[in-house]
Amino acid sequence: MTELEGWSGLEDLADLRVQRRPAGVVVVTLDLPERRNMMSAAMTASWARTMSAVRADPGVRAVVVTGAGSAFCSGGDLSWIGGDPSQPAASLAELRTRMLPFYRAWLAVREIEVPTIAAVNGAAVGAGLALALACDLRYAASDARLGMPFTALGMHPGMASTWLLPEVAGLAVARELLLTGRMLSGEDAERMGLVNRALPAAEVFDEALRVADEVAATAPLASRLTKRALSGGGPASFEAALEWEALAQPVTLASEDLQEGLRAQRERRAPRFTGR
Repeated sequence: MTELEGWSGLEDLADLRVQRRPAGVVVVTLDLPERRNMMSAAMTASWARTMSAVRADPGVRAVVVTGAGSAFCSGGDLSWIGGDPSQPAASLAELRTRMLPFYRAWLAVREIEVPTIAAVNGAAVGAGLALALACDLRYAASDARLGMPFTALGMHPGMASTWLLPEVAGLAVARELLLTGRMLSGEDAERMGLVNRALPAAEVFDEALRVADEVAATAPLASRLTKRALSGGGPASFEAALEWEALAQPVTLASEDLQEGLRAQRERRAPRFTGR
């Protein structure tokens, strides 16, 4: 189901809902609540198509990702990994052939140029938590359960968890969570730096939308370039930051949006940015 106009190819999404709100904010809802929004094959295909459409639309200014029902996302479908114990296990080559496209489809959210926000309304487990960590900002329900219990299930972490957890919360936290498989509450996740803020469950989505609206109100070019500067953990060094900013800031200084921002400041009104 989609509520978007002008996006061809998104008329028959399965296990996913997409809504375009005013000012260029797009809400993507994982919609398989009876399975705690598990990343089904149908949902994965719908997600990949949606991310492609979002990347191609210059009118999008922020993206909010959330889950239907009481969970954010319970992770990948493990049935094709564990399978039927009476049947031969899939070969390493077969598993790798399936894993990489799955990872890349879901982590395409990192390739979106505009800021992305995870509204973690409930449980975010395994690959589901990795999806939230792949977003730029995270707001979680205080009583949500978050964790990556890969090793507790007998498997190595996946979906770039060994990169995303250290990037977001630091190596010490990543080691603790990945080696123990410990589950956290939303409040614990805030204290450990996994989420920006923990709130009552009823307030999570509204807070994510409020932040998305704030992001969407800023100058699109400046916002996209700032996101690029901070990607991958930020510049590799102090000098790299100076070099990037000496290139990126002049681009924005030459924009029409800068002039609009200055006029709006003088006139004490909200700016009307166009992305030019």
